[in-house]
Amino acid sequence: MAWLSIAPVKALGLVHPDAIDLGPHGVSSDRRFFLVDGDGRLLNGKRVGRLVQVRPTYDERAETLTLAFPDGSTVTAATDGGDPVVAELYGRSLPARSVGGELAAALEAFAGEPLQLLRVDEPATAVDRDRAGAVSLLSVAALETLADRAGVDGPVDARRFRMLIGVAGVEPHAEDEWIGRRVRVGSAVVVPAEPVGRCAVTTQDPATGVPDLDTLRVIGDYRRDVPTNERIPFGVWGRVEEPGRVALGDRIELV
Repeated sequence: MAWLSIAPVKALGLVHPDAIDLGPHGVSSDRRFFLVDGDGRLLNGKRVGRLVQVRPTYDERAETLTLAFPDGSTVTAATDGGDPVVAELYGRSLPARSVGGELAAALEAFAGEPLQLLRVDEPATAVDRDRAGAVSLLSVAALETLADRAGVDGPVDARRFRMLIGVAGVEPHAEDEWIGRRVRVGSAVVVPAEPVGRCAVTTQDPATGVPDLDTLRVIGDYRRDVPTNERIPFGVWGRVEEPGRVALGDRIELV
């Protein structure tokens, strides 16, 4: 296993734990928070790329969130309580609560526009592909192939794709062949369901949020014959069939 990456707050920087617990709906702290603008629409990295420069630390037991900003300042506050709201996310209505105070004010100042910070009531419900599951896998070799196709040195930074699990030691895009099959990941079993369709966030430098690589053009060109409804497929989504613990260095193999 090459990496583990979660996003406690959608659009903000990734967190790379040494181990995760995969429950029926994924990792409970992953995408627990998200942002909406003044009109209630999702505010993500495609609209405000620099949000990725903010590093979140979420303590589930204490129910606190810490935000570290690129100027070295940090803000920590409790995230429980708050006014109940029903947010629209990817065509779904999600019960959530507004997280105001210092956290929202600091993010609003950094983003430069009005926003709300929301915390979903049910863990692991704010993922992008709820219909397919909350587990995503991408092979390291796929990143190396992308770099070669794009004419850049070294593998493309995995953080561009914001995938939960990195798979080492397999052929490029081996994960495509796992769709519909049972895959053991640590002590958990997942079933990949479909390819992930990529968006403009992957064109951005994952450290700054500034576009610097036309990933969509390159992937769309060399992956055009992949049998899927996704126009730009890269990596796969899956569901958790057997919950379990997953740690860096664990084996990933077909059952």
